[in-house]
Parts: sequence; C-alpha cells; structure tokens
Amino acid sequence: MAPARRWPVISALGVVQIMTWGSSFNLLSVLAAPMSKDTGWPLGWVIGGLSLGLLVAGLISPRVGAFIREHGGRLVLTFAAVALAVGLAVLGLAPNLPTYLGGWLLVGLGMGTGLYDPAVATLGRLYGAEARPAITTLTLWGGFASTVCWPLSAFLIEQVGWRGTCLAYAGLHLSVTLPLVLLAIPCPPAHPFTRPAGPSPVIRLHGREHRAFLLMTGVLTLGGTVMAMVSVHLITLLQARGVALASAVAYGALIGPSQVGARIVEMAGKGRHHPLWTLTAAMILVVLGVTMLAAGLPLVGLALVLYGAGNGIYSIARGTVPLALFGPERYAALVGRLARPGLVAQALVPSLGAVVLTHGGADATYTVLTVLALGNVVLALLLWRVR
Repeated sequence: MAPARRWPVISALGVVQIMTWGSSFNLLSVLAAPMSKDTGWPLGWVIGGLSLGLLVAGLISPRVGAFIREHGGRLVLTFAAVALAVGLAVLGLAPNLPTYLGGWLLVGLGMGTGLYDPAVATLGRLYGAEARPAITTLTLWGGFASTVCWPLSAFLIEQVGWRGTCLAYAGLHLSVTLPLVLLAIPCPPAHPFTRPAGPSPVIRLHGREHRAFLLMTGVLTLGGTVMAMVSVHLITLLQARGVALASAVAYGALIGPSQVGARIVEMAGKGRHHPLWTLTAAMILVVLGVTMLAAGLPLVGLALVLYGAGNGIYSIARGTVPLALFGPERYAALVGRLARPGLVAQALVPSLGAVVLTHGGADATYTVLTVLALGNVVLALLLWRVR
C-alpha cells in the first residue's frame, strides 16, 4: 500500500482505539462509583468486572494474533466493535450483578480483539517491516482515549445516568467504530513469504529468539503490572503521602499529556534508532518516576511527568520491539502470544494491589512498584544481549 494511503487507515484505527479504550479499560474510572451507588452492588465486584474482561482478553489473545497473521485484522476488529456494543448494552440493561459480570465477558472479547495488540498486529500484517511509523502514530491517537472519554462519560452520566452512558457507548460502536473498520481497514495483501500447503505451521523459537521472547514477555508482564497498579491506586497512594484529593487528581492529570508529548518526541526521531533504545529509555523514565514517588520527594509533578513520558513511549516499544526482533512474517502471531501474560497480570493487579495497600500500606506498595520497575530495566538491558 502506498504511503499516502496509510493516513486514512491509521486515522480510522486511531478513532477506533480511542472509542475502544474509553468504553472498556477506562470505563469504570468514571462509572464505577455511580454504578455501585445506584445498584447497591459492592464496589469491589463492580471493578471486578474489568478484571474479568481483561482475563478473557488475555486468554484469547494468542488465537487472535494467529488469526490476524493468516487473515488480517479487518474481521477481528469488526468482531470487536460488535462484541463491545453487545457487551455494553448488557451492562446498561443488567438487572443484577451476575448479568453485569456476564456483560463484562462480552466486553472482554471486544477488548481481546480490539485493543492495542490486535490493532498493531493489523498494522504489522498490512505494512510488514515498514509498520513502525504507523504503530508510532497509532499510539499518539490512543493517548487521547482518557482525554476524550473521561469528560464524555462524566457528561453522559449527568444527562442519562450510568446505564444510558453504557448504551450510548454501545450505539457509538455500531454507528462510528464499526463503519470505520468496514470502510477504512483494507484486506491484507497476500503473504509475501513462501508458505507450505495445508495448515499453518506452529511458530517455534530457538536459541536467542526464544530467550528474547521470554525476556520480552517479562517486560510486558512487569510493565502491565506497574501501569495497572498506578492507574488504579495512584490517587490513594498520593493521598497517603499527604496530598489532598483535589491536588492528587490534578497531579494524575499530568500523566496523559506527558504520554502524548513523549510519543511526539519519538515520532520526531523518524525511526532512526533501534526500538530497543525506545524500550530502554521508557523503562528508565518509569523507574525514575516511581522511585521519586516512593522516596516521598516533594516534586510529585515531575515524578508523574517522568512516569507518564516513560509509559507513553513504552506503548510504542511494545509494538515495535517484537517487529524488530522477530520480523514481519511472525509478528501478528507473536504479538498475540506476548499479550496474554500482560493482560492476565492487569486483570489480577487491582485486587492484589488492594491487598498490599491494606496489609502493608503505601510504603509497601511503593516498594513493590519500585522493584518491578527496576526489574524491567534489567530485562530491557538483557534484551540488548540477545537481539
């Protein structure tokens, strides 16, 4: 596909990512409290719906990646839009907690087929070894998910309540996301690689490739764990350091613009450096930010800017490093396999983080975050030796 025709595809995928993240992973950031208050369902069970959805997404991710490798991402993203619409409709109409949790099973199918990993796998299948700029641009779009959808969710709650908000998002998937996928995402080109007849061979990695795969799996698992724990528990952790609630919310708002700013800087580099440099820089920025928070330094704003910048370019690296390490032919399938442990970790982290906070306090939680972030720096450095 000619470079000039990439922009409609990337822009359509970008809008799809904003809608998908905003109506799934980020949904309960605004809706959880109103849901619990209106229904009487325990807040832990309300938030547990997201954990259930992430667990489903993690379980199906390897098969999703394998399917995209063979057939491209158009059908997968189409299914995601429909699954999210149906799942959100079930949430909005749920008369009881079991039905609500069942709705999250459907939303989880939509997350596993429509969030970041299927989207970058789709780009990898379309553009092969030249997909890195497209992946970088897509992450820039995705950085606006909370910026767009948190205010939208808050507005909708005021107008139509949390149930109406879920139904509105369901309608947006059918009227916006689904048409964008059908109209803008092309069928993939024929495989440029010589392929044997019959079923696709199982992808096997040996020697350095296998070690690189294990290291990258560790990076994604620890990275997802840190991101999920900070996303869910940041306000509580800041308040434990004596930061007032309003100030904690304002500090947390620095993360989004920092992510986008760092991604713009990465785009300005035009891919002249190896993606492992991006990954290493991301891990160093994250550990600096987390360490500053753990040490109780007064520069909370700077700490969160550093963390946000690292998390921003980490999103790029998690898509571009596997492409550089394993090549375009196996990219989509391996992205799906790499995604599973990280999604499962994100499903478990909110509850595990709450346990650490309850029994060990904020200091123990900061220590865990610091150790995990330092571990990821080590894994990133080890990847340099086996690339």
